[in-house]
Amino acid sequence: MAKRDYYEILGISKTASKDEIKKAYRKLALKHHPDKNKGDKSSEEKFKEASEAYHVLSDDKRKTNYDQFGHAAFEGGGNQGFGNFDFGSSFSDIFEDFFGDDIFGGRRGSSRRGSNRGNDLRYDVSISLEDAYSGLNKKVNYTTYKKCSRCTGQGSEPGSKPKTCNYCNGRGKVRSNQGFFTIQQTCPECSGYGETIGNPCRQCRGNGKTQAKESVSVKIPKGVDDGTRIRVSGKGEAGSKGGATGDLYLFISIDNHSIFKRSDEHLYFELPITFTDAALGTSVEVPSIDGGRAKIKIPSGTQHGKQLRLRGKGMPLLRGNGYGDLYIKIITEIPSNLSSKQRELLEEFKKLETDKSSPIIKSFFDRAKKFWKNS
Repeated sequence: MAKRDYYEILGISKTASKDEIKKAYRKLALKHHPDKNKGDKSSEEKFKEASEAYHVLSDDKRKTNYDQFGHAAFEGGGNQGFGNFDFGSSFSDIFEDFFGDDIFGGRRGSSRRGSNRGNDLRYDVSISLEDAYSGLNKKVNYTTYKKCSRCTGQGSEPGSKPKTCNYCNGRGKVRSNQGFFTIQQTCPECSGYGETIGNPCRQCRGNGKTQAKESVSVKIPKGVDDGTRIRVSGKGEAGSKGGATGDLYLFISIDNHSIFKRSDEHLYFELPITFTDAALGTSVEVPSIDGGRAKIKIPSGTQHGKQLRLRGKGMPLLRGNGYGDLYIKIITEIPSNLSSKQRELLEEFKKLETDKSSPIIKSFFDRAKKFWKNS
């Protein structure tokens, strides 16, 4: 199959400038790069085709030969052809120009400064359920590393500057060829910074950072729950060599409450009542998490374990409007240490009991009798 014209491949004219050639190639390389089109043979071929065209047209000498002789300029074993091109050494430079050092690692455009970002910090905060209900401002005191005030984070004594690393020529990375492939590693001399410090700062000893106490006031929103994470941007450790500062993360834990238990936005508690109140019915005031009181009616004949619900008396929703509900489980307490009078009245009551007054008990023993009869 005859090769396509290089200008046609890149979609440019023969009078295109170097910037136009580079821009056209960059667009195609981004679209058809193998990392973005895994397993797509068509994109892989288009990527190779565009790379070959760029390799030729981006170089003045190769471009002149191509304009004069076409593809024949590189046939017959000539050393200007793409077939003999050292892809590992030269194309890595092209991609670094377009995408940064880490294109083959899946990241684009990251600079050495971007990789020098400071560490994120974690701070655990315990609050009460009432604080989680209403929200609060929490003052957090912690230790971190801040930019050195003497060298402003550069690591060198004031008046002196870091020097370009001679080992990697300021690239921060070094390469070694292994056959067709080129292995790229962090420079062992400058640890990837591309610079070395000849006169380290006396205050930070060349680190660019010093340990310091930090204090920040953080707004904890209402509705937070166990495990809620709050990010405070730019309050972590300072970056190295001018890198960005990390973030501070607050991890929230809620203390156990003496009355309420929580599940998501809902609250629960158990309400003990006497068996006479359960039988006759009553009204009772119960606590709510906002510190107020709510009056509930317990119907006559309420059974042990019955659950009542108070709408909107739970926790506020963390994301959105509204509140959860409060669920109250009835716990019927059987009296102990009866007085003689109480026992006498209960024995009298027992004589008056009928199946109608205890339908659940009657239903169970009816089923039990049927079971025994069929066994």
